[in-house]
Amino acid sequence: MNTPKLKLVSFNLCPYVQRARITLEEKKLEHEIEYIDLDIPPDWFFDVSPLEKVPVLLVDDEPLFESMVICEFIDNISGDDLYPRDPFKRAQQRAWIAFGDTILGTVYDLLNASTEIDFKRTKANIIDKLDVLQEEMTDGPFFAGDKFGMIDIAYAPLFRYLTGIADHANIDFYEDVPKVKAWSETLLTYPAVIASVPENYDTAFKGYLKRLIPFYSS
Repeated sequence: MNTPKLKLVSFNLCPYVQRARITLEEKKLEHEIEYIDLDIPPDWFFDVSPLEKVPVLLVDDEPLFESMVICEFIDNISGDDLYPRDPFKRAQQRAWIAFGDTILGTVYDLLNASTEIDFKRTKANIIDKLDVLQEEMTDGPFFAGDKFGMIDIAYAPLFRYLTGIADHANIDFYEDVPKVKAWSETLLTYPAVIASVPENYDTAFKGYLKRLIPFYSS
């Protein structure tokens, strides 16, 4: 199968975009990337994104949306599988990826909390979810052991967000989940993960946090 022309339509801070970019980098597939301003998107964006969200992967100019669908498509056209071959283990990992999506949703709630009580309650909810994840961890360095895979791709952007929030708001999300902490540290130093964000990401994310977190600013 010839590799199609690939273009990723992105927003510089979107964790779901990062999933797609990590997969492209891990598979070493040639691709173009275009960052857009979601507050003022170009007119053509509405033609390629039926849900008006990123990421969108243009495959020979045909749009594909939803981050994990994009990641699995990239995986399917490019050699070694990023999921386990065993059907049950594959399904288990998809289930834990869905759980990771719930944590990302809770992080979004944290960033948009309107009162300090809501902020503290949501922070506790995130920590509780990480505690559930702790019980499923192996001895690493990745989720399923020695091999970097799709579940690692799904969680890496979440850990990047949590690390940025922790630094800004002086929160220790990982105090009681050492295996999750070790996993996050491994992923955030993994080459494809590092390459998944633009050079100005840290500065832009800090600015984003200052606008959204009014209760625990450093």
